Amino acid sequence: MARPALSTVAELLKPITWFPPMWAFCCGVVASGVEASGRWPIIVTGIVLAGPLVCATSQAVNDWFDRHVDAINEPNRPIPSGRMPGRWGLAIAIIWTVLSLLVAATLGPWGFGAALAGLALAWAYSAPPLRLKLNGWWGNAACAISYEGLAWATGAAVMAGGAVPGRRSLLLAALYSAGAHGIMTLNDFKAVEGDRQMGVGSLPVRLGVQGAARAACWIMALPQLVVVLSLIAWGRPGYALAVGTLLLVQLLLMDYFTDAPTPRALFYSGFGVPLFVSGMMVSAFALRSLTRGVA
Repeated sequence: MARPALSTVAELLKPITWFPPMWAFCCGVVASGVEASGRWPIIVTGIVLAGPLVCATSQAVNDWFDRHVDAINEPNRPIPSGRMPGRWGLAIAIIWTVLSLLVAATLGPWGFGAALAGLALAWAYSAPPLRLKLNGWWGNAACAISYEGLAWATGAAVMAGGAVPGRRSLLLAALYSAGAHGIMTLNDFKAVEGDRQMGVGSLPVRLGVQGAARAACWIMALPQLVVVLSLIAWGRPGYALAVGTLLLVQLLLMDYFTDAPTPRALFYSGFGVPLFVSGMMVSAFALRSLTRGVA
């Protein structure tokens, strides 16, 4: 059987998608309040696990089970274009799953358990019989939890020697996971026609383009508002002001996005999402200051 080029394998694993879980893991590291000195091997391993391994696995799994949809929406992708021949796409997904678990085992029970949960969600999202992506509500939730909540909680836990993260850290991880559900919806506007033909019930298919755009904006904004209120309640008004300012700019961009969702979804992803994830790190530093008793 012909082998795919290394550049094609890299394209299948989509390095551009690795940033969110890597960033969320780093947010968990910061939020833990634990000094990074002497823990860099753990931190680097966790970052690699979150991005180039678990997230990359999810991309390979998704491309294999979405190859018929991609033939309509993105025929130049590695599998439908024929550059990834035979069953190489599935083989790479399986190999990366095993490799991810082997690396995760070095991070202790929490790291292994989180990786196992993330991989299970990745396969459940794309593969039958669950194929959660057929329902935009469930599918986007699976991605958001894997990319943000699990990665954040893992970063906090491994820095604390495997202990369960504090309630405040878990709350922020959950809130940003909820907000990320809306971010996942942004990715669906480019594939409405193919999704409709192949029975994929993304939110733009289920709610219509305008309805999905409004839902995505509300889903992104409301958790961030709760973050702002939480930071105020925890005695961190300066951090709350920073997150609130980032949210305000997002609201202005959301107004522009919802006027023409399909052509502007990529624009909002490029400019609005960085503001969202910046707020994540600001919140992580707020927790760090609380842990260390710094005003």
